[in-house]
Amino acid sequence: MRRALRILRNIALLLIAAAIVLAAVLVANTWRKSSQQIAVTPVAPVAVDESAAAQRLGEAVKLQTIASASDADQSADAFRALHDLIATSFPAFHIAAKREVVANYSLLYTWEGSDPKAPPIALLAHQDVVPIAPGTEGDWQVPPFSGEVKDGFIWGRGSWDDKGNLFSMLEAAEQLAKDGFKPRRTIYFAFGHDEEVSGKRGAAAISKLLQSRGVRLDFVFDEGLLITDGILKGVDKPVALIGVAEKGYVTLTLAATATPGHSSLPPRDTAIGTLSAALARLESRPFTASVSGVMRETLETAAPEMNFGSRLALSNLWLLEPLVRAQLEKTPQTAAAIRTTTALTIFNAGNKENVLPGRAEATVNFRLLPGETEESVIARVKSVIADDRIKVTPNPGNTNPPPRTSTSTPSYQAVNRTIREIFPDVLVVPGLMVAATDSRNYLDVTDNIFRFSPVRATADDLKRFHGTNERLSVANYADMIRFYRRLVQNVATP
Repeated sequence: MRRALRILRNIALLLIAAAIVLAAVLVANTWRKSSQQIAVTPVAPVAVDESAAAQRLGEAVKLQTIASASDADQSADAFRALHDLIATSFPAFHIAAKREVVANYSLLYTWEGSDPKAPPIALLAHQDVVPIAPGTEGDWQVPPFSGEVKDGFIWGRGSWDDKGNLFSMLEAAEQLAKDGFKPRRTIYFAFGHDEEVSGKRGAAAISKLLQSRGVRLDFVFDEGLLITDGILKGVDKPVALIGVAEKGYVTLTLAATATPGHSSLPPRDTAIGTLSAALARLESRPFTASVSGVMRETLETAAPEMNFGSRLALSNLWLLEPLVRAQLEKTPQTAAAIRTTTALTIFNAGNKENVLPGRAEATVNFRLLPGETEESVIARVKSVIADDRIKVTPNPGNTNPPPRTSTSTPSYQAVNRTIREIFPDVLVVPGLMVAATDSRNYLDVTDNIFRFSPVRATADDLKRFHGTNERLSVANYADMIRFYRRLVQNVATP
């Protein structure tokens, strides 16, 4: 009996010792990792005529530049009117840079650098906007294409996505041109016209044109992640996320067929029932979540800036990843960053209440984590559905995730430094862009792509993105102009 008690006591002591050692390791890992935020002196805000700049953006918002996947010339007059507005609004820039119209409606500006050996860069934005959801027009506080400046905001579709970025780039370039600035390296301003429907006519054409001219870009800078507050739990400061990677975009059409007939004599299996069962299986078995790749770098970069509990967890992902993963899965914004997502978006079947349809068809959109491919997604979908009656067809225009951009490059550090100079209260971390951007069309002309919009956004603002009451604050817009001006100065000063 005494021997048994001694054994139990020794086991207990070993467990206590192991727990103490483990706790010491966890705490040591937590405190060993120091801040990765670079030391930067904030720059004094450059004067911006906020009212005039806001009015110019408002004029752009009035133009309904809605692209179409099927009609290349849809909104042709609106795009041409936007080109005219740009030309009249920024005369100094148009003297300094060469303008080309590509694929009828896209714009490419070349601001020639003084050093032909310096690798050029490209600033990207898109002219097109998404349409207003039918039936929601009356839900807007102001008409969606009014471009009204009211209560400190520029209101309307495109004020944020993406005419805000486009016009703030031009406002910054106009300021610099008036000041006599001459870039050391060539700067391209590339404004596609069909980003919202894939960018295959606009951005892809610009990229191919640059490639045909032998242009190799040091980096591409496009719309992307934002300055947000409260998205990363445990951080008490706004976080600026630089998108160094982007999810892939794959859409599949799933179809089931059956013998059509009268609804009074339904068979055991119908096209709608068969397809619905397959879709239910897809939704109930999401892709596996993983705190890896870019998301892991995001968390490890942010960890030293967090409260002790969060810092301890993120500094010891080797042990605590399951707990961190469970926490990230609680909100859509962070859940989308750790798995390939499955979204059922369209369902079509039948045309009469008393007729069994011969075909049911559904569209499913996937946003792929780096490492997944169209082929791997199709293979998993077929495995989960496990029904040979369902035909799976990939849509044209699908794209795999582009390569990840390194955070150790001078160009990343320049973007990082610029953010902290203009927004000194924020933390800067690399991130994964969960949506698709025009930048994916530039993989043949650059190895470095940054996806960041210098916009402060709250959780409420995120609901306005592609939604109702899209707006951009005038003060925020002025900071966007300051950001692009400073970025050009940092990367292209003679």
